[in-house]
Amino acid sequence: MFSKVLISDDLGSINKGVGTVLEGLGITDVTQVQYCDDAYLKVKSAYQIAEPYHLLITDLSFKTDHRSQTYASGEALVKQLKQEYPELKIIVYSVEDRLQRVRTLIQTHKANAYVCKGRQGLNELKAAIQSVYNDSIYISPQIEHALSPSTDLEIRDYDIVLLKQLSNGLSQEEISKFLKHHEISPSSLSSVEKHLNKLRVQFKANNAIHLVAIVKDLGLI
Repeated sequence: MFSKVLISDDLGSINKGVGTVLEGLGITDVTQVQYCDDAYLKVKSAYQIAEPYHLLITDLSFKTDHRSQTYASGEALVKQLKQEYPELKIIVYSVEDRLQRVRTLIQTHKANAYVCKGRQGLNELKAAIQSVYNDSIYISPQIEHALSPSTDLEIRDYDIVLLKQLSNGLSQEEISKFLKHHEISPSSLSSVEKHLNKLRVQFKANNAIHLVAIVKDLGLI
């Protein structure tokens, strides 16, 4: 079992619950922090002295306060740490259950597990720790279809950008300008129209409003 674990969550009560789970698994070398920047520095310094953490358990959302942060979210923390220390095991423990975000964290950022906070959260966290220790991916049952090959989820990051801007109330022309400003291709108005029409057909949406409602229900945005 893991012998050195770092918990990153801005709620002390959550940290206490996670600590209880770790104690039940016989893990006693546990460090708790409430800022993503602190978590990053802890991991970095531990590697520098050749005493690395074996597991990081992190939330995604952290309330902002007076303190400026380089890594303002758990997702940013996971992305950076996996780039620098790919061997570090990371479990995301969050109330967030949007399928697209789960898929991004597991498939793109290479998190090792995604556990939803809730009534069964701590039990699922225990199962996740054991699975990750055995080099298996763990996802809470209610969101495990995030990695399904279902066509409903087979959309590109580019499509997600379009859908997010559409949900923000932008017209197709405004979305085209947004893409050009952020140097995202293709950005022409005709391309935007083509891709949004494709998405409406794919999700069997009657119009743009219906499309946004469908993809939000699916947790894609």
